[in-house]
Amino acid sequence: MEEANQTVVSEFIFQGLCASKELQIFLLLPFSTLYLLTVVGNLFVVILIIIDHHLHSPMYFLLANLSFIDFCLSSVTTPKLTTDLLKDNKTISFGGCMSQILCVHFFGGGEMVLLVTMAYDRYVAICRPLHYSSIMDRQKCIWLVLISWIIGFIHAMSQLILILELPFCGPKVIDSFFCDIPLVMKLACMNTDTLGIVINADSGVLATTCFILLLISYTYILLTVQLHSKDGSSKALSTCTSHVIVVVLFFGPCIFIYLWPVSITWVDKFLAVFYTVVTPLLNPAIYTLRNKDIKNAIKKLMNHM
Repeated sequence: MEEANQTVVSEFIFQGLCASKELQIFLLLPFSTLYLLTVVGNLFVVILIIIDHHLHSPMYFLLANLSFIDFCLSSVTTPKLTTDLLKDNKTISFGGCMSQILCVHFFGGGEMVLLVTMAYDRYVAICRPLHYSSIMDRQKCIWLVLISWIIGFIHAMSQLILILELPFCGPKVIDSFFCDIPLVMKLACMNTDTLGIVINADSGVLATTCFILLLISYTYILLTVQLHSKDGSSKALSTCTSHVIVVVLFFGPCIFIYLWPVSITWVDKFLAVFYTVVTPLLNPAIYTLRNKDIKNAIKKLMNHM
């Protein structure tokens, strides 16, 4: 009997962003527009880098992968969030919820490692320019990207396996717009305090390790730029500034959500929206607006049309 009682939940219900029906309808257009811009912006960067042979360098290969991950990360939650704004009953199947958890951590974890890889690429380009082409050859770039996807997958699977072990037998209302692990764990029919520490440690170790490696890389790069000649320093600083902005925008909400001891619902929802909807749109904007090579490639493309 006990076994039968523990597998009752076949779906979860989202409370969504807010209770006001008017506000939800008002938010429909902005969120639809943001998602459309994210898809168009990121896929445009990927296609531009593929078709323009001037952009066939390690930095742009990594940037194309970042844009693709951002497109995927946004697509996990934003379409559901947008369509749910029109619904009174915002449900998601148990399988759908577990898929969201898997994909958010897969793409999120992969992006963290990819940002470290991009920092390593900039470190080699600025601190060891003469050896750049031999260190960052095509094969190494492909391996670095593969490693970021593999680490993302291992991280996501480790989180999902722990969640799938939990018994869900009653409460099924999630006070958010997507299946976030801390909120799903609260619905389990057992004490999840210890498991919560393990899961937070898993995410925390990956996020903190990547963040520390990024801080070390960019500090070293900036010191190298300051010490050496001023000729190429402005371009190097401009590229690094773009990278640093993206890193802060990506890791800021992530670290706050998982490491902040006090949970404030509206703050968590705002940061979750920022992390899954706004950041994937800002990444292509930041890189394209600040990058001369990409601007030139866009101009060239426009001239051919």
